[in-house]
Amino acid sequence: MLPNTSDYKSSLIALTAHNWLLRISATTGKVLEKIYLASYCKFRYLSWDTPQEVIAVKSAQNKGSALAQQAGIQQPVLLYLAVFHVLPFSLIGILEINKKIFGSVTDATLSHGILIVMYSSGLVRLYSFQAITEQFMQQKLDLGCACRWGGTTGTVGEAPFGIPCNIKITDTPPLLFEVSSLENAFQIGGHPWHYIITPNKKKQKGVFHICALKDNSLAKNGVQEMECCSLESDWIYFHPDASGRIIHVGPNQVKVLKLSEVENNSAQHQISEDFVILANREKNKNENLPTVTASGRVVKKSFNLLDDDPEQETFKIVDYEDELDLLSVVAVTQIDAEGKAHLDFHCNEYGTLLKSIPLVESWDVTYSHEVYFDRDLVLHIEQKPSRVFSCYVYQMAHVKDFKQTDFLGGAVVRNPPASAEDTGSIPGLGRCHMLRSNWAGAPQLLSLHSRASVPQLLKPASLEPFSATREATATRSPHTTTRSSPRSPQLEKACVQQRRPNTAKKLKLKKKSCNNL
Repeated sequence: MLPNTSDYKSSLIALTAHNWLLRISATTGKVLEKIYLASYCKFRYLSWDTPQEVIAVKSAQNKGSALAQQAGIQQPVLLYLAVFHVLPFSLIGILEINKKIFGSVTDATLSHGILIVMYSSGLVRLYSFQAITEQFMQQKLDLGCACRWGGTTGTVGEAPFGIPCNIKITDTPPLLFEVSSLENAFQIGGHPWHYIITPNKKKQKGVFHICALKDNSLAKNGVQEMECCSLESDWIYFHPDASGRIIHVGPNQVKVLKLSEVENNSAQHQISEDFVILANREKNKNENLPTVTASGRVVKKSFNLLDDDPEQETFKIVDYEDELDLLSVVAVTQIDAEGKAHLDFHCNEYGTLLKSIPLVESWDVTYSHEVYFDRDLVLHIEQKPSRVFSCYVYQMAHVKDFKQTDFLGGAVVRNPPASAEDTGSIPGLGRCHMLRSNWAGAPQLLSLHSRASVPQLLKPASLEPFSATREATATRSPHTTTRSSPRSPQLEKACVQQRRPNTAKKLKLKKKSCNNL
């Protein structure tokens, strides 16, 4: 049984610019808990370690004072990681990343119980956070309890005492795995475990190798390279639906790949296409046609349009909604002076287009954008110059006397199960949204759902008729917001995830109660 009645209700976790961690009621906005982290560093990044179970709060990197930098004095501690259980909310500990132990490390993060340490050479090393905690925790600390630390007595989690750093690694912990990859891009997933890397050479950018984790062997057809010519590179990641599939996204196509055993050789696995989503493009009739000069000489064109040319429909964002089991794809086309975007919903199993929703607002391809789809909400967050953020909210509403689901004017094509035993389209309990990045600066919100809310999520509300309404608001972010942040890849099944570089670097988290904010 959870100790407080508030632990049974959905809540938001917010990190402020002044090192306060808040737990806020998602329905009333009331602050349920207020925890002061520390005064010895600035915490800036908030993310899930294990979705809905453990959160990790990462500090900014410690670069030392200006005088120390001029004198060439390096700070041994690079950053700190504060780790908490969320149900009930309790402290695990604060871990320091020390260069004396890990060497010339450039960044570190925590996900799915794995400590990931990255180096400028492209090396990525993985360690067990549980083993580190058991071996190097100096003292168990409890929030709200009196503590004596370093000759000072105070209450853990209250200002000005905060939370002491109680996990200090004094010796190199056991290494689980290491690999070298371009820009530290590394992911683990699939069934059985495989990992994706880019060979650590600049000329290999855009080439992805899919290898078995147990023996580092390359899967059959495991070299994936999208034949495209574009300004922005394609990106690849393991599907967040825990199916073991892989999503490879380019400017004009989305490939969903599956991992399967090679026939007559169960020890080896192969990569094959499950389905492909193509952009809606009209072929130019004059494209690649030779030009004949007055003298009769045939001149062939030596170039074509880029695959991500603004005048062609281009994929910008691909996401997965776990409860509806849908893939959402944002496609953008530049029409005259402004861009127009539409959000397409595809069947996650077969890739069939179910519904296309035009976004009312224009889409400037020079701005940073994020689009989130969560149950009955679609959020479009746009970052404009001078730190101006616009948030466009689309929400489905119940409408009577409709026999089909409607969203911004047309009927959704339904694909009912072939039989009552086919539950593939029914949302399950184990899925979660993919984490996109660790960007933070101003207060951040992390949506937390108690187990008691699960029955509500399983109600067949999606079978009810809907129509769409839209609201839009624009807000200016606080001047304390910082746009620059160290590279902090996330894990999917203990792996680092990558995101398309032109998208907004904001924290992507569960947002079940966005309409209550």
